[in-house]
Amino acid sequence: MLAFTHCMVAGWRLPLVCWGGRSFFNPSLSSDNSCTDIICCVLFIVVILGYMAVGILAWLYGDPRHVLYPRNSTGMFCGIGAQPSVFYFDILKCVTSINIMAATLNGLQCPTTQVCVEKCPDVFWALNPIAYLPNAKPQDYFNQSLCVPSFDLARTTLVSIIYLLELCPFFYTPTISGECYSSSCCFVSKTLSVITSINMSFPCVSCSDIVNSFKAKEIGVRIFEDFASSWQWIIAALVIAMVVSFLFLLLLRFIAPVMVWVLIFGVLAVGAYGIYHCWWEYDNYRKSTVSITDIGFTTDFKVYLQVKETWLAFLIILSVVEGILLLTLIFLRTRILIAIALIQESSKAVSHMMSTLFYPLITFVLLVVCVAYWGITALYLATSGIPVYKVVALNSTQDNCGQISSNETCDPQTFYNSTDYLWCRSARCIFIKYNNEGLLQRNLFNLQIYNGVAFLWCVNFVIAMGQCSLAGAFASYYWALNKPSDIPTFPLSQAFIRTIRYHVGSLAFGALILTLIQIIRIILEYLDHKTRAAQNPCSRFLMCCLKCCFWCLEKFIKFLNRNAYIMIAVYGKNFCVSAKNAFMLLMRNIVRVVVLDKVTDLLLFFGKMLVVGGVGVLAFFFFSGRIRLPSSNFRTEMLNYYWMPIIVVVVGAYLIAHGFFSVYSMCVDTLFLCFLEDLERHDGTMQKPYYMSKNLMKILKKKNRGPKNGEGKD
Repeated sequence: MLAFTHCMVAGWRLPLVCWGGRSFFNPSLSSDNSCTDIICCVLFIVVILGYMAVGILAWLYGDPRHVLYPRNSTGMFCGIGAQPSVFYFDILKCVTSINIMAATLNGLQCPTTQVCVEKCPDVFWALNPIAYLPNAKPQDYFNQSLCVPSFDLARTTLVSIIYLLELCPFFYTPTISGECYSSSCCFVSKTLSVITSINMSFPCVSCSDIVNSFKAKEIGVRIFEDFASSWQWIIAALVIAMVVSFLFLLLLRFIAPVMVWVLIFGVLAVGAYGIYHCWWEYDNYRKSTVSITDIGFTTDFKVYLQVKETWLAFLIILSVVEGILLLTLIFLRTRILIAIALIQESSKAVSHMMSTLFYPLITFVLLVVCVAYWGITALYLATSGIPVYKVVALNSTQDNCGQISSNETCDPQTFYNSTDYLWCRSARCIFIKYNNEGLLQRNLFNLQIYNGVAFLWCVNFVIAMGQCSLAGAFASYYWALNKPSDIPTFPLSQAFIRTIRYHVGSLAFGALILTLIQIIRIILEYLDHKTRAAQNPCSRFLMCCLKCCFWCLEKFIKFLNRNAYIMIAVYGKNFCVSAKNAFMLLMRNIVRVVVLDKVTDLLLFFGKMLVVGGVGVLAFFFFSGRIRLPSSNFRTEMLNYYWMPIIVVVVGAYLIAHGFFSVYSMCVDTLFLCFLEDLERHDGTMQKPYYMSKNLMKILKKKNRGPKNGEGKD
């Protein structure tokens, strides 16, 4: 039967929990546990419900086809059904640098006729001059599939009308790349590839720019082929990275002391060699008559390396730094030993809670959901208005086209069969904008702002939830009296449930503070981007200072939140109390904090370089053909770009190592705070025993006095 025995420690009510004869100290299981920061919890839930409502409205009124698929001149979508390609009659009109109308429309709609086609032309063709004869039938000379869909060649007898209204193309060329010919242009909506080019009477500069910008399709296909032929080996390399990261963390309990001291003495050895080299260079140039005053100021820095004053300055600087490092090592050796012991203890904790290493996968999935929801909602909101088409005269000086004021709306599906604008041969029905009339459309900007703020809050909350859950699991390890028998059966699951049940409000509070700072940083970046051209040196300096200050503030809040979440997981207090207690506890042990942080960063950085560098080198030798497996059919000749799978392996290995090591870093921070609490609230007596490991007590020359079950635990 579960029984709670409470002890009063320095004014704190902390429980000693017994279960079936086993006992472990876990403040987070206090019977005083209750929901924290309820107001912020309710606010967060309301924001989430509002976020869902915005998503529903966007889904009901939005149509992402406006962005995902191009439209022809009649308003039909291309890329849906049997007509995936868009055929442009005169692509030159799309180039804004030489076309005033296209520049006026900001590129939203190319002012030339466009039709959806099943297949782009693959032959050279030009209209036969016989088609201009009075008795010629246009349907015998034009291709109906390349004409405006609403136009029927069988009902037309005049080729001049077809030419003036751009109802059918008069010439085109086959698919080419990088050349300029008299032709039209065709875009394939699903692959965004340029098929042909423009009229020969214009310079080829615009054509080459357009064609070259869409060569990505060919490169993309080759990269896809490389992935298709090497994906098994990419996955194998990522599995190797995961295994190496896992083994590195488990082996830290044995190799951490050796690695730390090797790295420390390696830094000192590098400094000593630098001092020797500077002295050697200074001795070589000591008899030289050239001094730094003779050289003056120059941008060729190699000249400064040829005078003795430069090497003397380097020698003095390195000697001072080396002396500081030696003194630091001498006076902080005990704290370095404590840091090493905590790192070893963290490795033991991770080995007893293997599931914690895979928790970053849950965080990753939740973050992907947040990003996907934000992106889809933004896309649907941006396309929630009905497209507005207006009649535009491409040449206002032609005929009576000057009478068109560009205010008349039109329907592109019926415009080209209408006779209303036959008196203006350059009249076209052009897309102008999305309709902004209506309550939803008038508030699209506000809804997009809401979408962005809610997205940042959700992302920060997901990260906070992961940190608090891991902290609760690792805290239950530290406060277990007899390890591993007293560790809860499912520590991570229990910590996660406890976090969701009691501390959603506190996590939302911390995430909200961080979100507000991030919003300020975004606003500063936006203002800096918009006003950069008009800024003077003073305003640029002020803007730079503001951005730097808020960057530092964001880093500090992340550090404070991280430790506050640990205290929330341990004691179950609200965010403000936990943040204050964590901050004061760290300030009272600031030297230990700095030493542990730097030693941990050094080890984890070395571990990441070991994993990424080792797997990257292995991938390079394999995919470049320097290593061949006798039983494998894979050959380097099968790859178009052998560096592409190498890049994927290196990036993937880094992400895997970062995920594993982030859990380990959280474990170190949690055990460190628990260790500081243990030191401040206990004295080793039977009433207040230490719960640190035997190794830590040995380093601090402390011990538990009196008979006690589990004394000297490891």
